[in-house]
Amino acid sequence: MLSESLTKTKLTDPLILDLLQNIREHRSMLEDLKSIKIDPKLTNIISKEIGRELYIENEFHKAKGFRKLHIEVAEFSKNLKILHCVFLASQNQGLKYEKLLSEVDKSSFTSLREIPKWGGIFSNNVFFASLKSKSEKNDFCRVVDQYLTILIKLSKKAKPEVNEEIIQERIDFQKNYCVQQMKNEKTSMVLLKYFDEKWVNNYIKTVLFDF
Repeated sequence: MLSESLTKTKLTDPLILDLLQNIREHRSMLEDLKSIKIDPKLTNIISKEIGRELYIENEFHKAKGFRKLHIEVAEFSKNLKILHCVFLASQNQGLKYEKLLSEVDKSSFTSLREIPKWGGIFSNNVFFASLKSKSEKNDFCRVVDQYLTILIKLSKKAKPEVNEEIIQERIDFQKNYCVQQMKNEKTSMVLLKYFDEKWVNNYIKTVLFDF
């Protein structure tokens, strides 16, 4: 079910809404799912100024095996629409899923995009694609569903890690992930059209890529 604020903004992009519903359904399957409180001013951000219409909604949760579950839905000037989602595992939780993800069929996408220079932080199974048809959009939803199914299933079987060296490696990796993500200038460029630099830096560091 969509939040009241999301419904009021009439954000009805079918692909985003389908993905949002799918992600929320998988998230609900996690054990010990709890909301994480953040500054209310950063939960729902809405502007109705003509020509600068803006809507951002953030959801934060944590669960067994995951220190942070973040969903951001945004629409800028009734044009650019964004769904950002991160499932960050707890540092003492080892999830070995690369082989299973590689078995998910991704052969139907015709317009794969180049991974950015800072993209070395991503899994070998990440892919950037321009979705050219309804069929490709449906396939993208299928891939997301299969990826999440694998992630949730493995998270329930995973056992806590006790090796301090391995735990530290995971902490360092997640820190580096956040630092590298901040190098994506497209994020700040979009936000700077609506907010001042101080607000944008704070939002990126405390909401999107905090550690």
